Amino acid sequence: MKPGDAVTIHQLLGRIAYFHTLFIEPALTSSEQPGAGEPCCNQKDTAGSGQPDVGTVLARTAWAVLDEIATTLGEHLRPCPDSDHRCCAACRIAASGAAIAQAWAVTEHRSYGLPLPPDPLVWACRTTAATRLALVFTQQHGTSCRTLAQAETPAADLLPDSSALPLTGELLALWRDPLAATRRPVVSWLNHCTDLNDIHRVLQQGGTTK
Repeated sequence: MKPGDAVTIHQLLGRIAYFHTLFIEPALTSSEQPGAGEPCCNQKDTAGSGQPDVGTVLARTAWAVLDEIATTLGEHLRPCPDSDHRCCAACRIAASGAAIAQAWAVTEHRSYGLPLPPDPLVWACRTTAATRLALVFTQQHGTSCRTLAQAETPAADLLPDSSALPLTGELLALWRDPLAATRRPVVSWLNHCTDLNDIHRVLQQGGTTK
């Protein structure tokens, strides 16, 4: 990757942290759901020859912010039932991305007065965020993960429309191909909002602010 690519990735990670702190965190409510999924690749590997663990790769990079956010959301949202320091870094990124995407989608639905999202949409948000974030991470750090390589890809029509769920929609869109799509600063009407009530008001008006 080029030096500028790392800056772009850091900016997008910062955008996740900023939006979570500003919009999502104040509106979070308890939504305990049973955990699902299988142990990450390191925990499956009884011979101990799995991928590098969180402590050696993830903790010393800006990517750690995803893990910090996901930790506050509850372990029930992580796909790895034994998520801990043994998880490989890519699996941990995927787990954090999935937790964040689900929390954002559910919080946006509640805040905009929509019915709770159906299971297929939640699954699509979780899986898409997990694979897109983890893919960029592995490309940047030259690592790999067999669990990630085997991940399913949701059909595009299962993903939420950004006109209905702007935060979740932007999260998924920006990480689809971040190094191609974000050569310039991200500019969107969301930058003018201060809370989810602002976003809801714009959505009710059927447009976006300039």
